[in-house]
Amino acid sequence: MTASTVVLVLVVAAAGLLRWRRPAWYWLTFGVTLASVRVLVRYASVMDACGLTVPPSRWRLALARITNRPVPEPRPPRILRLRPTRTGLVLRLKLRPGQDAFDVAAASDRLRHSFSMYGVTSRELRSGVVELRMTGYDVLKRVQMPAKLDACPMRVPVALREDGSVHYRDYRAIPHALTLGATESGKSVYQRNLVAGLAPMDVALVGIDCKQGVELFPLARRFSALADNPDTAADLLDALVSRMEGVYQLIRAEQRITAAVPDAEIAADIWDLPDHLRPVPVVILVDEVAELALFASKDEEKRRDRIITALVRLAQLGRAAGIYLEICGQRFGSELGKGITMLRAQLTGRTAHRVNDETSANMAFGDISPDAVLAAIQIPAELRGLAVAGDSTGGWHRIRAPHTSLRQAVNTCNRHADRTPALPELAPFRPELTSSTEAPVPLAKTAPATA
Repeated sequence: MTASTVVLVLVVAAAGLLRWRRPAWYWLTFGVTLASVRVLVRYASVMDACGLTVPPSRWRLALARITNRPVPEPRPPRILRLRPTRTGLVLRLKLRPGQDAFDVAAASDRLRHSFSMYGVTSRELRSGVVELRMTGYDVLKRVQMPAKLDACPMRVPVALREDGSVHYRDYRAIPHALTLGATESGKSVYQRNLVAGLAPMDVALVGIDCKQGVELFPLARRFSALADNPDTAADLLDALVSRMEGVYQLIRAEQRITAAVPDAEIAADIWDLPDHLRPVPVVILVDEVAELALFASKDEEKRRDRIITALVRLAQLGRAAGIYLEICGQRFGSELGKGITMLRAQLTGRTAHRVNDETSANMAFGDISPDAVLAAIQIPAELRGLAVAGDSTGGWHRIRAPHTSLRQAVNTCNRHADRTPALPELAPFRPELTSSTEAPVPLAKTAPATA
C-alpha cells in the first residue's frame, strides 16, 4: 500500500470513529464541508423533486422561441446565503413569485432526507425570504450549550433547541409560564437551570415548594422568600399582592405625564422608571401547583380559594410591576377547581416534558397547537429532559436542558448569595440559614442481633 492510501484509510477510519463517538467533533471537522457540497450539488434537483420550483415566465419562453433556444427549466428559490454553524447549516432562500413559505415548511421532511441531514426546520424572516436551519446530528442527545450566549437582563438561556439554537426564557417578552411533566421527566433539572441562570442577575427569587422544600430549600441562599406549606404560601402570596400594589403607586407617582415631558419618557411599568427608582423584579417559582389547589376540608377550601385568587391577580397584573410567575406541576387542568383555567389563560409560555397521558399534553398545548400536543405525547421515557416549548402564537420547538445537578445549582446560588435582595414586604418569609453540628438522626434503628 502506498503512503497516500494509508493516509486515506486512516482519515476515513477517524471520520467514522468521530461520527460514532463524537458527532459534534465529526461535524466540525468533516461533516460541515461534505454537507455544504452535497446541498449545493443537489440543490436544483432536490427542489424540483420536492415541488419547490416555478415554471419559466412567459417572457423567458418567448425569448427562447425567438432565439431558437431550448425551453428554460423550472426555477428553484434563489440561495441568498449558506452559512455553516456548530451544529448544522443555515440556508436563506428568496422565494420566486407564486411560492409560499408554507410550501417550504411542508417539504421540510423531504428536504431532510434529500440532503441527508438529521433535521430541517423553516421559518419566514420577512415577505419572500425563508430560512432553513439544518442540523447535521442529534443535538439533543448530548446537550452542549455554546460558549457564547446572548446575555440580556431577565433573559435566561435554559435549553437547546432541536435546530441547534439556544432556547431563552425571556421574562420581558413572556412574563408568565407553565411547565408540566411527569415524575422523572426532567422537570426539576429544567427548574435548576432556570434558577442558576437567574442567580447572577439583579432579581429577587421567591419560591413555593409544598414538598416540604426538598427541591428549592437547598438553593435558599439566593431566595428572598420561601414557603414549604400551603398556609405559608397563602400569606406569602398576599404579601406579594401588597408589594404589587405598592409598586403601582410608585409608577403612578413617577409617570411624568405633564405636557413638558416627551411621550417616550412616560412610565407605564418598572422598566420605564429611572434606575435609582426602579424596584427589583421578582420571579415566583411554584414547584407543585396541585398542592396549592387540593383541599380536604372547608378551611382548606377557603385557603385554596385565597391562594388561587392571589395567583390569578399576580398573573393578570404583575407584569408591569415586575412580578413574573413560573408555575410547575404534573397536571394542570379544570379538575383542580375553579380559577385554574383562568390562571392558565394568563400563562403565555408553555413547556411540557414527558407526560403520562394525552389529557396532560392538552392542558399545556390544547389551546395553542395540536401539533405540539402530538409532539409532547411522543417523548420517550428514556430521554429525560426532552420537552416541547411553545407560546400563545402557536409556534413550538423541541428543547432539552443541559443536565445540572443539585450540587451545581447550589454552588451557583451560594456564589451569588450577595445579590439576594432583602424586600421589606417579604422579610417574614426569608429562609433561615442555620447550621447544625448535631449528627443526623437515623430514620430507623437496626434491630439488635440475637444470639
